[in-house]
Amino acid sequence: MWKLLRPDAAAVRDDERARKSLARYFAVAQGTKAAKFKVAQKIPAGFSADYSTEKLWREHAKLTDEFHRAEGEVDSRANLDAEVAPEKSYFDLKLEIASRILQNCHFCSRRCGVNRASGKLGYCGCGNAMAVSSIFAHLGEEPELVPSGTLFTMGCTMRCKHCQNWTISQWAEKGAEYTPMALAAEVDALRFHGCRNANLVGGDPTPWLLQWLQTFQHVTANVPIVWNSNTYYSPETAQLLAGFADVYLLDFKYGPGDCAEKISEAPDYWNVCAANHLEAKRHGELIVRVLVLPGHLECCTEPILNWISNNLGADTRVNVMFQYRPEWRAREIPELRRPLSKSEKEKAVELAEKAGLRNYIT
Repeated sequence: MWKLLRPDAAAVRDDERARKSLARYFAVAQGTKAAKFKVAQKIPAGFSADYSTEKLWREHAKLTDEFHRAEGEVDSRANLDAEVAPEKSYFDLKLEIASRILQNCHFCSRRCGVNRASGKLGYCGCGNAMAVSSIFAHLGEEPELVPSGTLFTMGCTMRCKHCQNWTISQWAEKGAEYTPMALAAEVDALRFHGCRNANLVGGDPTPWLLQWLQTFQHVTANVPIVWNSNTYYSPETAQLLAGFADVYLLDFKYGPGDCAEKISEAPDYWNVCAANHLEAKRHGELIVRVLVLPGHLECCTEPILNWISNNLGADTRVNVMFQYRPEWRAREIPELRRPLSKSEKEKAVELAEKAGLRNYIT
C-alpha cells in the first residue's frame, strides 16, 4: 500500500545520490549489515560502577575509535546476533554514562542540571519515566525513510513559537508511560511490519537518551536508528550518539544571528548546531532538514545552505522544507503570521543551487 501512496519512496532505492550518501543505512534496512547499536553491543569494555565519570569518558573515547575500526570488519560477519556478547560492552558503557548525566541533566545544550533520576523535571518537562505520544508507520517522511517506524516522545529542549507538534513538545497532552522493554517490543513490531527504521522523534528525543539506550538493550530486530532531532544537544550527547545512531536526521533551523533566541529561546543555536552536524558526519550518515521560514531567507536559509555545502559537502542529503504554517504562538512574531509565498519557495531553491548542493530535495 505504501508504494502506491509514496512511489518516490520505492523509487529512491534507485536514486544514485541518495544511495551514495546513505549507503550503510540502505544496507542495514535491507538486512545486509548490522545496525550500529548491534555492533556496539559486541565491543568489549573494561569499566566498573566505581569509576569516576572522567575515567568512563576516557574509556568511551578509546572505544569510539575501536568501534570505527571494528565496524567494517563486523559488517562482513554473517550472523552477529549469534555471537556471544561480552560481559560488558561499549553499549553498556554508554548506559552507565547516560545514567550519570540524568542525575545532573546536561543532555541538551541548556545544561539545566536537574536531577531527573529523582523524578524532578528539566526545562524540557521530562522526568525519569519515558512518556510517548504515538507510535506508527509514518508515510510522510523523506522518501528513503518511508515507511518510517516513528516513535513520538513528549517534551522538547526548545520553545519554537511556530512548533507544529506543540501539543507534544509542550506537554499539552500527557503521553503514555512506557518501560524500556515495552517500547522495545513496539520497535520490533514496527520492523516486523515492514518499517525501514526506528525513527526517534518528538518533541525531541534528546531528553530521553538514557531511556532510548535502555530500550535498545531489549530490541531484537536489526533496525537502523534514525535520530530525528532539533540538534540542540550537548557535546556529551553527541559522543553517546556515536555508535548508536545510524542516520542523523537533523534540523538546521536558524542562521548565526539572534533568530534562534527570538523565535525558539535557544541561545548559541548556530554554534551548537554546526558542531553537532560535524560530529554527525564523523560518526554516521546524515540528512539535514532546513525549514524555510517566511522573511528569513537572507538571515537563516542562505547562510545555512552555504554552511552545509562548505562544511558537510555538496553531496549531503538536504531536505529544503516548505511545510511551514503558522502554529501555536507563531503570531507573536510578525513575519511568521503568514505561510511562505511562491517567490520565497523559488528563492530557496535558487539558494540551494547557488550553494552548489547536488543532493537536495523539496
